[in-house]
Amino acid sequence: MCSHYEAPTPSQLSDAFGIEVDPQGKLDLWPGYIGPFLRRSEHEFGEEGEGAPLELLSGSFGLIPGWSKDTKIARRTYNARSETVAEKPSFRNAWRRAQHCLVVASAIYEPDWRTGKAVPTRIARADGEVMCIAGLWEQWRDPGTQQILLSYTMLTVNADSHAFMSNYHKPQDEKRMVVILPRGLYRDWLEAPVEESASFMARYPADRLAVVPKTSS
Repeated sequence: MCSHYEAPTPSQLSDAFGIEVDPQGKLDLWPGYIGPFLRRSEHEFGEEGEGAPLELLSGSFGLIPGWSKDTKIARRTYNARSETVAEKPSFRNAWRRAQHCLVVASAIYEPDWRTGKAVPTRIARADGEVMCIAGLWEQWRDPGTQQILLSYTMLTVNADSHAFMSNYHKPQDEKRMVVILPRGLYRDWLEAPVEESASFMARYPADRLAVVPKTSS
């Protein structure tokens, strides 16, 4: 499970996706904070033979379903278990509509309990590239102001036997990890129909992840 991660800088996003990015808010993100995510553009079309271009949007880290009375639910919906996402009331609408997105991160944080105490550990791709985590997006209308707020969640899979991620979280707890997608599957995930969504719920190879200390800016 992941409740804390770093969003990429505008220059990292521009380098990775060729998208011009305006200066953004917080890069250190927790549930309920506003962060960036990518989805297929709903308003533009690519050249002949190409899919719709990607659009970078901002939303709440933590999915807010349309029926929610307020945004507090985001504190509990930042991760969605792939095994139950199709049935859980908070997520099933976004899953059944295949509202897929890419949650972009430069690193995620997980607690390492091997010393007997929780040590926040910064985990990134070993090659230094931006992480793209399979996610779902949703939109919510504020009942008071009628303003629309976008939100997103990260999908997770079991990691009990994963050579890298099984080292994190309490020893007695089930080990989970977010679904990090390889670059070749980014557009496939964004364009996949609901019937194919479950096929993307795979564990990222252990040798492609690394503990990377945060560098001072």
